[in-house]
Amino acid sequence: MPEFDDGQTETALPSHTATGPTPEAPDVVVETDVLVVGSGPAGASAALFLSSLGVSTIMITKYRWTANTPRAHITNQRTMEIFRDLGIEDQVLADATPHELVGDTVFCTTIAGEEIGRILTWETHPAREADARLASPSLTVDIPQTYLEPILVKNAAQRGAQTRFSTEYLGHTQDAEGVSTRVLDRVTGTEYTIRSKYLIGGDGARSQVAADIGLPMEGAMDIAGSMNITFKADLTHLVGHRPSVLYWVLQPGSDVGGIGAGLVRMVRPWNEWLVVWGYDIAGEPPQLDDAAAAEIVRQLVGARDLDVEITGYSLWGNNQMYATHLQQGRVFCAGDAVHRHPPSNGLGSNTSVQDSYNLAWKIAAVLNGHAAPSLLDTYSAERAPVAEQIVLRANKSGGEFRFMEVLGVLDAETPEAMQAAIDERKANTPAGAAKRAALVEAMDLKHYEFNAHGVDMGQFYESAAVVPDGSPKPVDERDPELYYKQSTVPGARFPHVWVADVHGHKRSTHDLVPYGQFTLVTGIAGEAWAEAAAKVAEELGVPLEAVVIGPGRDVIDTYYDWARMRGVEESGAILVRPDSHVAWRAQTLADDPAGALGGALRSVLGRGGQHG
Repeated sequence: MPEFDDGQTETALPSHTATGPTPEAPDVVVETDVLVVGSGPAGASAALFLSSLGVSTIMITKYRWTANTPRAHITNQRTMEIFRDLGIEDQVLADATPHELVGDTVFCTTIAGEEIGRILTWETHPAREADARLASPSLTVDIPQTYLEPILVKNAAQRGAQTRFSTEYLGHTQDAEGVSTRVLDRVTGTEYTIRSKYLIGGDGARSQVAADIGLPMEGAMDIAGSMNITFKADLTHLVGHRPSVLYWVLQPGSDVGGIGAGLVRMVRPWNEWLVVWGYDIAGEPPQLDDAAAAEIVRQLVGARDLDVEITGYSLWGNNQMYATHLQQGRVFCAGDAVHRHPPSNGLGSNTSVQDSYNLAWKIAAVLNGHAAPSLLDTYSAERAPVAEQIVLRANKSGGEFRFMEVLGVLDAETPEAMQAAIDERKANTPAGAAKRAALVEAMDLKHYEFNAHGVDMGQFYESAAVVPDGSPKPVDERDPELYYKQSTVPGARFPHVWVADVHGHKRSTHDLVPYGQFTLVTGIAGEAWAEAAAKVAEELGVPLEAVVIGPGRDVIDTYYDWARMRGVEESGAILVRPDSHVAWRAQTLADDPAGALGGALRSVLGRGGQHG
């Protein structure tokens, strides 16, 4: 049985491996600008983003390869549009289960048995898909972590990152000039030092980097125990005509995280699967062999003669912990190192990628001399509130599983009594009618787990890297967690609408604001802003490009959606950061456009200036 871990099992070292450096071996020092610890979604994406920006980067991981279990799988719109920005969206889509197949989440007694109900999830309901398509050029897909991580690592390496597997972080010291990190080559047993200007700890929920810099944490680890079983079995005959990526199985004996259900999750349609089965973390961990694992699978599928190939099983803890500050000096942490939570809402890998997307451009700007080091302080200011929000939301969603209570099975002492309680929902009686009405409410509540578009897309930044204009934070009046409201208010994600180039090719406004630069967006009446942008870019030595949207220009507002969305007059301007968040905006053309823009950009970059 694999040891208890946060999802990735150890690989034993070969018997011939040395246990440490030879006494006479000289200390080797390797130099780089940024050292990234961890090759998961946070670490691998950080290496990809940094290398794409031309930053010298080394990524290390103590494991011999990327994730060996398909833990994270839902990749939401915000993450997909980041992959679009980095030019790898097509690679992700090639390995992903497409959006149209990820929709239904099913609640049932077994996969082969009776359905309690199903809910259209991940924006696949027609109304919610309309919201999604209006908000982004990209849609949510399902790609297991075992498939996503190699894409990130490959592209990071192709763009210049040095990747070192079987290389373990041992500890670090930092000074005014940089960070010295001791690492162990687990193949040769050799220790050496990597000297970097900055260190990023993307080393997971049991992060040693986070512990070493003493990040302040709220919450608790291992509040419930879960076990993964991965298996192969062709279930096409049971699910092909009614596809789903998640089947919640309500039956006697199952107990995931205390909610009383087993989960069967699609890994690849429709022959690779993952079972999640809960256990009492205060007791002895379960002991499994292939035969026992196969029995659990057959019980949840509801097919006693199912041909099952067990491919693995591992234990993991459900956590409720987040860091209130994400950095110390030249050392930063990202991903599960700073937000640790159950898989509810599918936020884990998405938030990890988005952490690194926020941090990498800031490090590059400081290294290139474009920004003052104070810009790096805005990483915690902007991302720590996100860490808190998603940890609390994911755990709240886990507690909003009301089906066992509504069905009346919590007090059932036998399987027969449990089945009778479930069957009561069919009865033409007052009790049956009440149970059916309660099921509708319980199903509606799960939209906060599976259709929380506002949580996925509505991250809003307030920091010194944003120049406010007095406008309130944009929130959808219907429900800020379920619905997302696009806006150009400083701090918000830059809106998406479809525009066209001069040849009529359709483009997203997100395609106009690439990661490697600041972008100033204006209209024909604001063309003086474009001249100002060129002047400011030259004066500050900062990558800054202007985009003028209007007829006869390089970008045309073909649907007039940008005119409705821009939130400023045609003569106004919107300054977009490399991470596609709005840094500053002017409602109309300023008397001194270069002065106003230059002051704003200096403020964002920590180089002085006014909020003009």
